[in-house]
Amino acid sequence: MELNGARVLVTGGSKGIGASLARAYAAAGADVVVVARASAELEVVAAEVGGHAVAVDLTDAVAVEALVPGVEADLGPIDVLVSNAGMVTTDMAAVIDPAVIRATTRLNLEAPMVLTRHVLPLMLGRGRGHLVYLSSIAGTAGFPSMATYCATKAGVSNFVRALTLELKATSVGTTTVAPGPVATRMWEAVEGTSPSGQKVLDRMNAVRMLPIADPDRLAGKVVAATRRGTRHVRTPRRLMGNFLLAEGANRMTGALLAGVRLDPTDTRP
Repeated sequence: MELNGARVLVTGGSKGIGASLARAYAAAGADVVVVARASAELEVVAAEVGGHAVAVDLTDAVAVEALVPGVEADLGPIDVLVSNAGMVTTDMAAVIDPAVIRATTRLNLEAPMVLTRHVLPLMLGRGRGHLVYLSSIAGTAGFPSMATYCATKAGVSNFVRALTLELKATSVGTTTVAPGPVATRMWEAVEGTSPSGQKVLDRMNAVRMLPIADPDRLAGKVVAATRRGTRHVRTPRRLMGNFLLAEGANRMTGALLAGVRLDPTDTRP
């Protein structure tokens, strides 16, 4: 995907990984649209990258429905959609607030799928485009105290696996980004977990399985993957076993469907 002059929409672009992604895509020559709830941080990032700020609450279903049509009408075609916005949960399933379950599911899983539904027909019609999704190592296995978050990230990963098969005969590509811990405020929230959650972190740290990644370095890898059309960005390497085991069943499905030509715009009769 040629990024110089491309329009890249980054959700959750006001801080953390999203802000790093906005800077990295801008450095590659892209016209960046950063999307997040209204805040001074959002405006600062947009100004820093010479891009555009769009204030949207992505837990609001009506706002999500309007985002892609609004951006395309105001700014022009979206060449790359980066579904990065997300929230983490660190409460046990027996005590988590149901409102948090719903908000997390809407932001982490529902919003990326709905945004894809709106931007994908436009990309297919133009014959170009790339879709980037932020999943997580938490999408490959269940981690105690993070059940809700794990469920949403596993959903994202499986959504992209199916989507990639649907798009295999098209010029629209996908990239799934599945990092472990990244040095952001979100990881700080994870470290503020319950005593039981802390036991999980202590065990994982004791066996050196939670190295913390730099968000700018991760963003550089994501931009490179977008440019090359690479399907996965996985880090850290020491957890590669998780990723490969999780991907095994999908590889089997892909092999079984070899030679089957699919129409991504097919509808039921």
